[in-house]
Amino acid sequence: MSHYNFKKITVVPTSKDFIDIVLSKTQRKTPTVVHKHYQIGRIRQFYIRKIKYTQQNFHDKLSQILEDFPKLADVHPFYADLMNVLYDKDHYKLALGQMNTAMHLIDNVAKDYARLMKYADTLYRCKQLKRAALGRMATIMKRQGQSLSYLEQVRQHLSRLPSIDPNTRTLLICGFPNVGKSSFINKITRADVEVQPYAFTTKSLYVGHTDYKYLRWQVVDTPGILDHSLEERNTIEMQAITALAHLRAAVLYVMDVSEQCGHTLEQQVELFENIKPLFANKPLMICVNKIDVKSIDELEDERKQIFENFKSDGLPVLEMSTLNEQGVNEVKTEACDRLLAHRVEVKMKGKKVTNVLNRLHVAMPAARDAKHRPVCIPDAVAAKRQAMQVTDAKERKQRLERDVEAEMGDDYVLDLRKKWLLHNDDEKYDVIPEIWHGHNIADYIDPEIFTKLEELETEEGLREKAGVYDSDESEDDEEMVEIRKTAKKIRDKITLIGKESKEKRSIQKPHLPRTAKRFTRSRLESEMGELGIEFDEDASPNYMARTRSQSRKPLKRKADRSESRSRPPRDKSGVRDESMAKKARKISKNAERPRNRFGKIGEADRHIGTKMPKHLFSGKRKNGKTDRR
Repeated sequence: MSHYNFKKITVVPTSKDFIDIVLSKTQRKTPTVVHKHYQIGRIRQFYIRKIKYTQQNFHDKLSQILEDFPKLADVHPFYADLMNVLYDKDHYKLALGQMNTAMHLIDNVAKDYARLMKYADTLYRCKQLKRAALGRMATIMKRQGQSLSYLEQVRQHLSRLPSIDPNTRTLLICGFPNVGKSSFINKITRADVEVQPYAFTTKSLYVGHTDYKYLRWQVVDTPGILDHSLEERNTIEMQAITALAHLRAAVLYVMDVSEQCGHTLEQQVELFENIKPLFANKPLMICVNKIDVKSIDELEDERKQIFENFKSDGLPVLEMSTLNEQGVNEVKTEACDRLLAHRVEVKMKGKKVTNVLNRLHVAMPAARDAKHRPVCIPDAVAAKRQAMQVTDAKERKQRLERDVEAEMGDDYVLDLRKKWLLHNDDEKYDVIPEIWHGHNIADYIDPEIFTKLEELETEEGLREKAGVYDSDESEDDEEMVEIRKTAKKIRDKITLIGKESKEKRSIQKPHLPRTAKRFTRSRLESEMGELGIEFDEDASPNYMARTRSQSRKPLKRKADRSESRSRPPRDKSGVRDESMAKKARKISKNAERPRNRFGKIGEADRHIGTKMPKHLFSGKRKNGKTDRR
């Protein structure tokens, strides 16, 4: 595969964590209770299951590591060489090989001890074989500590590598350190590569993306290269050499004629000649940077001849300045165009294009005779085209408000009315109120509204003259009055019937008027004296006592009059205090439960007396803390 996603590689634990993860999972996921009185076959199966489950966990985790890490033979040659430069492919293959060997050793250990388990005749011997098997597996993994830590470092570094697609449209920037490669990629892409005024600021490959002709382009910034032999280059330089060797890209060789990079122009040319074999079959451009400091025209004649030689060899020489962005877009455009043309040329040489062209037929019409027939345009059409043609190209182009604002600066005022389409242009800047004489102006937008209003008034006048709105009020008055009277009687009768039925439903209790409460003996004697009735002095006190008792409020009756005041209630008899009474009530309720348990039992009832049956909740531990052990 050409494009590999290194960020999906799972984390490689240390040897100690590896062993802890597998053994704890074995303890959690397999049964944990076995007794010596079990049959020996059951005991053997119990411990064989432990051994095989541990072996399977080791096997799965090690195979996951082997699958996630890329095989150097499967990935693109660019990635294979890059990994060789960064991690040493021999060490990398050795670490993966040790993982594979450890996996097979663990499988063999589990197989051997599962076979030995058949000869164990007691629980103790079975347990010792299980401990020996798990111990040998753990020892094998403990010996892989260095390889596991190395693979984890490789994984972390791989996840930080930029995602480079070797087959897409690519611009590759190379040259001496500190000539302005990172500044150029920052200008044309959205990348943010660190830029510093010293050499080897960029220590690895960086990728940015840009758009040109509705296509996505990746721009690769390489570390600086020094002019010495391949054996003497360090890891940083070898990354750039690897990218130049394997990526099918347009190469931009950046040079600094101002020599602020610390290397002379002759040294930069020597480096170009040294790595020129890597540019074979790739579009190549010479980019002269920092022309804001010194340009090619300011050089001596001998140095100018260097760039003339480049041009004579067919290499384009472009000048730019990443400081003031002069010529940056021109370099990007030229590089993209050259790469597109090169890709088309390569595809045209391939067999696939030949097969496609064999299926295409382009018709080339041949002349039927030797007569010359010039193009004929009618006079009316030609005159119309002439009238529509604008001589000045600037007049043809519509000026935007943004252009006007840029020209006028602070004096610009936005005018939204100047392009209104009205019948009379003088009315563009008229002040139109929303409300006029208490009416909404929007109601009078219709230009024919007054004509319609006159038509309506004329129609209403004609209807009044015709007597449409006249009515015989004298004839209808007597009938309507009679109907209204009858309706009122019906409503009154309905209201009366409702009140009577409501009184029948509500039972009114007899009660004395409030004046009776203030009736006194002196008032009674005076009123009876006026009627000629005299009270006897002996009888009057009894009479007044009886009337007073009748006027008093009735006393509240107790719940049970038949109950004797001397005997306590049955639920309190023989009880010392309230706590003892509460206890007695609780005992009586508990005594009633067994009798009522089967009172409503049916076919659908399934009663389980114990909330947690032992046979369902014993033997296997739950997930959680194990501090209780």
